[in-house]
Amino acid sequence: MDICMVGYQMNDMPSSNSVWAAYLQSKGFQRSVIPDTCPECYTVEEFCKEHPEGTYILGTGTHVVAVEDGNYYDAWDSGQEIPVYCWERKVNHGV
Repeated sequence: MDICMVGYQMNDMPSSNSVWAAYLQSKGFQRSVIPDTCPECYTVEEFCKEHPEGTYILGTGTHVVAVEDGNYYDAWDSGQEIPVYCWERKVNHGV
């Protein structure tokens, strides 16, 4: 419901990148680009192995995946997707 309210305030759909980005920022997340050292081989699964602690939202360009403490959560098995950027929760804002 919270993200819907942000969309309403921004006059945009909750699924809009700008809406959920604003929502994540309000919850203490910071965005960063994933290094382009091996763009074809660095997958969501690899990200999880390298980040066994923390809360992240990975963006693949067309999809987002939740990661918490080294496990990814999605409606389907997106482990082989290629993340382009991530949002990391830096501050606990009750998410």
